[in-house]
Amino acid sequence: MVVITLQRKKCIGCNYCVELAPSQFQMSKKDGKSVLLQSQEKKGFFTLKSNDFSILEACENAAKACPVKIITVKN
Repeated sequence: MVVITLQRKKCIGCNYCVELAPSQFQMSKKDGKSVLLQSQEKKGFFTLKSNDFSILEACENAAKACPVKIITVKN
């Protein structure tokens, strides 16, 4: 299982995650911050649990590119 977590409040809106993993991330038109699609929010952490391992590489690249290091990916 792939587990992706986003700390949305700390997002600076750089858009790297959307460029590298567009199927999992998009930018909010309201506040310009990243949104982890189909995630569940709990205490400011947005988490997506997926059995689709095809998203793993793109999400790992997005996590590495994030300048504020608010994306984590666990396999």
